[in-house]
Amino acid sequence: MPLARRLTLADAVAIGLGSMIGAGVFTVWGPAVGAAGSGLLIALVLAGFVAFCNATSSAQLAAVHPVSGGTYAYGRAELGPWWGFTAGWCFVIGKLASCAAMAMTVAAYVAPAGWQRPVAILAVIALTAVTCAGVTRTARVTQVLVAVTLLGLIVVLAAAGGALPQAGPAPLPSGSPYRVLQAAGLLFFAFAGYARIATMGEEVRDPSRVIPRAIGIALVAALAIYVLVGGAVVLTLGGAAAGSSAPLADVVSAAGWTAAGPAVRIAAATAAIGALLALLSGIGRTSLAMARERDLPRFLAAVDPRHQVPRRAQLAAGAVVVAVVLVADLRGAIGFSSFGVLLYYFVANAAALRQGGAVRRYPKALQVLGAVGCIALAASLPLPSVLIGAAVVLVGVALRAIRLRRDRRRHDTPTA
Repeated sequence: MPLARRLTLADAVAIGLGSMIGAGVFTVWGPAVGAAGSGLLIALVLAGFVAFCNATSSAQLAAVHPVSGGTYAYGRAELGPWWGFTAGWCFVIGKLASCAAMAMTVAAYVAPAGWQRPVAILAVIALTAVTCAGVTRTARVTQVLVAVTLLGLIVVLAAAGGALPQAGPAPLPSGSPYRVLQAAGLLFFAFAGYARIATMGEEVRDPSRVIPRAIGIALVAALAIYVLVGGAVVLTLGGAAAGSSAPLADVVSAAGWTAAGPAVRIAAATAAIGALLALLSGIGRTSLAMARERDLPRFLAAVDPRHQVPRRAQLAAGAVVVAVVLVADLRGAIGFSSFGVLLYYFVANAAALRQGGAVRRYPKALQVLGAVGCIALAASLPLPSVLIGAAVVLVGVALRAIRLRRDRRRHDTPTA
């Protein structure tokens, strides 16, 4: 059964923006400042440029292949099944880590000590239920969450503006080119939300027109927000941000806006909830597409006849995220997620580079730069993230190879 086309341009922009401004705006500055130091804004612009290249590739592909699955479907169509599988597998494992990170962010900002993991698990269960209730509900909830998050960020920026005339921040450590590149890889975690738009291509109205526009609008808006917030963190906290687990709350405190602290924490939790909701939806759609091609178990390919959503895939994603929350580390999850998603977009750039003729919307140079940028940023991530990520990718490839070999044997076995 096909999915219903119910999402408008505003819905698609809200889902993408909700992912991007929730995925890292309250969590990524500490590790990024620790890596890049004085080169933070250079790293941010670099991450944004790679994201822009990837976004143009995704938009070009989505206009031709308006189906669920994002780069999994694009890779299969343009490059072959193995490329598609690699993209889909990297997306699923990377975004499962992102979901765990977002759930833990919610708990870190609102839960009392000792209750973080139970609260994170409850958040996953509640939002999995929302994704099972229908895509229009997902979009409407995301729009509300984006609005609340933006209000919280306005408070942070206003507080930072009031703090600038006061005593200067702690000096930033110097950042080597390699460390700036590593920070860009970590910051890329914050920009990957536009993939949610592409993965929901089967549910967007007039997808060949709406998806490219939605991706562009969401990415430009997110980049502007990140430049403003990153500047506020650097100018207010300086090097002290590297050791902060809640840098935006610290910005408000440094400005003397103590009464606004709870509002910022609520906004942080809201942003993470919005990202978690959109991430769960994207994983469900990619899992649906992979299950249709037997790259994941076939029972995940079922579409609920009432709400027209991949309920089984959504429930499976929620169960895996709960398991990850029980054992995950927040900062490690960010690096692991970036590794998987950067490989996913490498395939997107390679698939878009193959396209030609009337379907080409952007210069090939953007796809070449995007592919090179993805590999460079992935390789520069912290070594544990690279090693674990590579191992998990190889496990997925091996399992698919075993499944294909078994299928060939069954096909070659003569029937009695």
